[in-house]
Amino acid sequence: MKLRRLALPLASVLVLATAAPALAQTPIDPLDARDSRRLDRMEQVLRELRAIVFQGRDSGKPVMVQPAETDYQLQELTRRVGDLEQSLTRVNGQLEVATHDLAQARHDLDAVKADNKALAARATSLEQAQTQAPAAPPTMTMSSGAGLAGAPSEAAPAAPLQTSSEAFTQARQLMLSGDYSGAEAAFQDYVARYGDSPRAPEARYWLGKTLTARSAYSDAATAYIGAIRGWPATPWAPDAVVELARSLVALKKPSDACQTLDEFTRRYPKATPAVQNRAATTRTQAKCAA
Repeated sequence: MKLRRLALPLASVLVLATAAPALAQTPIDPLDARDSRRLDRMEQVLRELRAIVFQGRDSGKPVMVQPAETDYQLQELTRRVGDLEQSLTRVNGQLEVATHDLAQARHDLDAVKADNKALAARATSLEQAQTQAPAAPPTMTMSSGAGLAGAPSEAAPAAPLQTSSEAFTQARQLMLSGDYSGAEAAFQDYVARYGDSPRAPEARYWLGKTLTARSAYSDAATAYIGAIRGWPATPWAPDAVVELARSLVALKKPSDACQTLDEFTRRYPKATPAVQNRAATTRTQAKCAA
């Protein structure tokens, strides 16, 4: 019995000893790529935690935990791209304004050249007329103590010739000084004399302003319509459209005013904040649909 009891454990030991080499020869599967990446991330997190602990221990101050390096760089890059887009938009707007101002300056220069040419032609015509006209006979005047004497009459001074630029400047000065009646007459005269000049639409705009100042809304609306015909890309055009809408509200034509304001939004999306605020106020007064 004792031998049989000892034989069983020995047999078990022999079986284990025989199986041990087989177990030792079984290969262990290496870590796949996903497990390797997980281990790398865990090591990175551990390094960050260790740095945070040491930073808090050494400084004694609250630790600001930054996002993971890659995410932080992407956020920073996105922010910089947004800043660049805003800067590019701002520069494009400035270039558009500069281009418009340059075009306006060229139009004004062409108008001045045309005025100078017309002025030179008128001066030449007057000189030729004076040269070809016969001399007027002297008028007889009574000379004190000397009886009758022949003396030429004193000619009245000729009216100075005025170019379209000078006429426009004079009208604007009258308006800036508060003389709306004089400015109204001056701008009406300018439109009548230089209705085809490059600055005629602007003159109609300022004429509308003078008419609005004395509540002549019907005439003002007519002037504004003439000013914005063709929807010009000028600095004063958005304000002219809003002024037209205000005149239509005063004339009890809210539907026409709302249509005008819709065109304002579509034609002049980059109008100044002041003009946009006045357009919003006028839209409220006209009870336009949202």
